[in-house]
Amino acid sequence: MKFSDFINSDAICAELKAQTKQEIIEELVQSLLDSGQIQADQRDDIVTSIMKREELGSTGIGRGVAVPHTKHPSVENLVGTVGVSETGVDFDSLDGERVQLFFLLISPPERPGDHLRALENISRQLRDETFCRFLKQSRSSGDIEQLLKEADDSQFVS
Repeated sequence: MKFSDFINSDAICAELKAQTKQEIIEELVQSLLDSGQIQADQRDDIVTSIMKREELGSTGIGRGVAVPHTKHPSVENLVGTVGVSETGVDFDSLDGERVQLFFLLISPPERPGDHLRALENISRQLRDETFCRFLKQSRSSGDIEQLLKEADDSQFVS
C-alpha cells in the first residue's frame, strides 16, 4: 500500500496551529471534512473515537511522530491525512518528546487489512531519517505531497 492510496492531498496540513493532542486531532479531522473525505455530521464522533483510541495508549510512537487512527463506520474506504507542527505538540509520546509529524487514519471497521497495511507503510517509511527530517522541514502541502510521492516511488526506503 502506498501513501497515494489513502492520503488525501487536499487534506494535508503543512502548518498545524493546534497546541494540544485534542486540538491536533480536531484540526486533522476538520481537514478531512473540508476536503470532502468525511461527513460533517460524523466529525465529532470521529474525533471522540480517535481520542478513545488514544486513551488505550498514545499513538505518539517516538522520534517526533504520531499516528492517531480509528475504525469508523461512516467511511467506506481508508482515508488519511498528514500534518506538520513546526514547534511540536505534547502528545504523550512513548519517548516523551514533542510530536511534529502526524499521520491520521480512519478506516471502515470491516476492512482491517487496509488499516494494517497503511500503518505498516507509515512505520516503514518513518524509519528513514532523511524522509522524517524533510517532512519536519516542509512548510507547504505541495512539499509534503512531493515527499509522499517520492516515498511511494521508493526513493527513501531501500
